[in-house]
Amino acid sequence: MGSVRWAFPCAAWAPRRDEWLLAARLVQPEEKDRVRQFVFARDAKAAMAGRLLIRKLIAEKLWIPWNEIHLQRTSKGKPFLVNDILSIHPNFNFNVSHQGDYAVLAAEPELHVGIDIMKTNLPGSGSVPDFFRIMKRQFTEAEWKALKESFIKAIGIGIGFNLQRIEFNASPLQLEVGKVYKETEMLLDGDKEEGWTFEETRLDDLHHVAVALGKPEGFVRKDSNVLSKDLTQPQFQVLTFDDLVAAGVPIAPEDPAYWDNLCSKKECPARQSTYSR
Repeated sequence: MGSVRWAFPCAAWAPRRDEWLLAARLVQPEEKDRVRQFVFARDAKAAMAGRLLIRKLIAEKLWIPWNEIHLQRTSKGKPFLVNDILSIHPNFNFNVSHQGDYAVLAAEPELHVGIDIMKTNLPGSGSVPDFFRIMKRQFTEAEWKALKESFIKAIGIGIGFNLQRIEFNASPLQLEVGKVYKETEMLLDGDKEEGWTFEETRLDDLHHVAVALGKPEGFVRKDSNVLSKDLTQPQFQVLTFDDLVAAGVPIAPEDPAYWDNLCSKKECPARQSTYSR
């Protein structure tokens, strides 16, 4: 398999009863229960989309039957595949994020990977082009957070890592919607970190995605080879619900009350949050 970059517009997804009940049948019972517990429908839909993205990836790219996929979570909550694939893909990695209007996934056959999406909150009432022109490629808060979180998620350390050790040199390029950029560089303890590459993408005018890619040997190795910036840069493929469930095989019976649970939720809180999961 090659690199995978997928996005699903979960905020725009208004699931029909049959779609939501099918989705619930396609995930493991513990994940179904996690989704049920979200207070707001927006968050439940995003979490469900993330679970379906992972199972679609494994079923279609690793050729493991959907109903035989076994996922668990690390102590820090990161999903991982329990099925034994070490003999075929010893360094296979994937990561998901959902915030704003999208759930996104990145997967790599040989590299550590972390992904984060942030919805940009534009100051004032100026236009999007004016906002990015004024910024002149200084980091927005959303962009900085996405880069930082993608790296933290890739190394799997979480709150145990001192974020003061990280700096970023921004790409001088204006980020155009739909294109992938790898010019941004990371400094770790003041030194340029050659073993890591960062992809930046604007899915649309409001959503910035960062993907961190690192050598499996570990981010502290100073003698790791430079990740080539000349490799084919995978663009995000925006999926439909039918795409998400195309390879799906139900693993649980239908639960009509699950639809009632979704319908009982408000769509979102009155004040929007910029927190990314």
